[in-house]
Amino acid sequence: MMETKLWTNSKEVIIGGGRPTVLIGERINPTGKKKLTATLQTGDMELVKREALEQTLAGADMLDVNVGAFGVDQLAMLPQAIQHVMNTVDIPLCIDTDNIKALEAALKVYKGKALVNSVTGEEKSLVNVLPLIKEHGAAVIGLVQDDKGTPADSDRRVAIAYKIVDRAEALGIHREDVVIDCLAFAIGADNKSGLTVLDTIRRIKDELGVNTTMGASNVSFGMPDRDLLNNAFIATVIAAGATCLIVDVAKVRPFVLAVDLILGRDPYARRYTKAFREHQKIK
Repeated sequence: MMETKLWTNSKEVIIGGGRPTVLIGERINPTGKKKLTATLQTGDMELVKREALEQTLAGADMLDVNVGAFGVDQLAMLPQAIQHVMNTVDIPLCIDTDNIKALEAALKVYKGKALVNSVTGEEKSLVNVLPLIKEHGAAVIGLVQDDKGTPADSDRRVAIAYKIVDRAEALGIHREDVVIDCLAFAIGADNKSGLTVLDTIRRIKDELGVNTTMGASNVSFGMPDRDLLNNAFIATVIAAGATCLIVDVAKVRPFVLAVDLILGRDPYARRYTKAFREHQKIK
């Protein structure tokens, strides 16, 4: 599998098969978070900075930064949030917005190589987002949805992944700089949705060779004991070939370290035992 490299001025993260699973912290996102939404509406960045620091201390390899909420001017706030997070922690960022002007403004202030969340197979998205990825030397997450919506079957999802990769390469974006989001959906609404994701991951790995990601907690939406379902899902998708997950890092990192160790991605159990010792110090 190809390697996707992201960096800041002094920190590099490599996403790739056989490597430890890369964890992208999901908590700088106002969706469903009233307090974060309220602070963004007033321009207060203290909570954003606190979330950035806490997620990094919890072991996040990267951070997703999203300011999209009612009453928030993304064009003004997203580059500010990116700047504040860069000043607080030194790990690569995933710039998360569907506002093309806000994305452009954020890419202009980012120092390093960012991951952009996201482009889709929709024509409008491909035309608007991919040129910015090329211009700023970024990498991009490709969502397997298009103008017809999100397909329920893996055949169409894989076809959309091909389309995104082909269009990116046509602009001179290297294939390894496209990370495909296989789109996990609530298992409570469709008990076959997990199987579709697993088949999509395997086929994209085998046919395209690019890295894959997803918001792992989506699978448990509306179900009891969500952490149990999330951890079970995480183990299966990593085993299937997912190389990068968007998660609440503090909740899942110990479990992911255990999965990586079992799958031979942690030589001599160094990461697993280091995390164990650090946890023992805190207790």
